[in-house]
Amino acid sequence: MSDLLVVGSVALDSVQTPFGKVQEALGGSATYFSYSASFFTPVHLVATVGEDFPEAHLKLLEDRGVDIAGLQTSKGRTFRWAGEYGYDLNEAKTIETQLNVFAEFRPVLGEGLGRTPFLFLANIDPELQLDVLRQMKERPRLVALDTMNFWIQGKRDALRRVLAEVDVVTINDGEARQLASEPNLIRAARAISARANMSASPGVQSTPEVAPRPESEPSTQSAGVSTSGFELGAASFEDSVGAAQLLASRPQQRPARTITNDDIARLNQQNGTVQFRGKTEKIE
Repeated sequence: MSDLLVVGSVALDSVQTPFGKVQEALGGSATYFSYSASFFTPVHLVATVGEDFPEAHLKLLEDRGVDIAGLQTSKGRTFRWAGEYGYDLNEAKTIETQLNVFAEFRPVLGEGLGRTPFLFLANIDPELQLDVLRQMKERPRLVALDTMNFWIQGKRDALRRVLAEVDVVTINDGEARQLASEPNLIRAARAISARANMSASPGVQSTPEVAPRPESEPSTQSAGVSTSGFELGAASFEDSVGAAQLLASRPQQRPARTITNDDIARLNQQNGTVQFRGKTEKIE
C-alpha cells in the first residue's frame, strides 16, 4: 500500500435541514477524507484544532488507524462551520464560518511526509494548499484538492494558482458552477479542467453530503438523513470514498459521476446530447 498525506480542515459543524439539525458535530474535509481513506491505505493527517476539541473525536480517528501525529492542538477555539440545506441536499448554504485557530495555522510537514506519494489538499485556504505543495520534497504521483464556496468567493486568484498544480478536484454542483461562473455543469467541468493539471474533467458528486457515525457513538438529534450509521454533516463521505479509492491506487473503484473528455466527444458524435439528472442537455 502507498501512504497518503491529508492536509486541511478538522472542524465542528452545526447543520440544519428541513428534517432536523445537529450542533457542533464532528466536521471538516480532512476529517472525513482521512476516515474514508483509512479503509484502503495508511493515512497521515496534518491539521489543527483548538483546546475545545473533544477527545472522543481524536479517538475516533486513532481507532481507524489514522496517524494524527501532525494534528496539533493550538490555543483558542476550533474551526467552526454553520450552514443549512433545503430539500436539495447537494446545495449547502453557509450561515457562518469561524476560522478561529485556522486563521493562524501554517501546516508543517513532519519527517518523511514531504515524500508521501499521494497528497490530498483538503478544504483549507488555497494559499496554504500552495504552501504545502512547496514543502513536498518530491512531486507526489497524484495530488487531489477540495475547496468550498468560502474560498471560491474570497480567494479566487489563489485558488486558480493551486488548481494549475493538481490532478483531481472534488467539488459539488454548486461549487463547480460558482468556480467556473457557468450554470451548465458540463461546460463548468470543462472550464475547471482547462485551468487544472487534468486531462479529464473534475469529479462532480451529486449525492447528499453525509458523514459516518460509529455504531458505538450515541445518536444525536436526527438531521433527517440518518440511515445505516450515517449522520448529516458538512463533508461529502461518498465523495471522499471515491477519491480515497482513486488515491489508494484502486482504479477499479471509480468515483461516481465522472465525465471524461472522451465521453463527451463520443456523445457529440452520437447525437450531441447528454443525459444529466434526468434531463437531456445539449453539449455545445
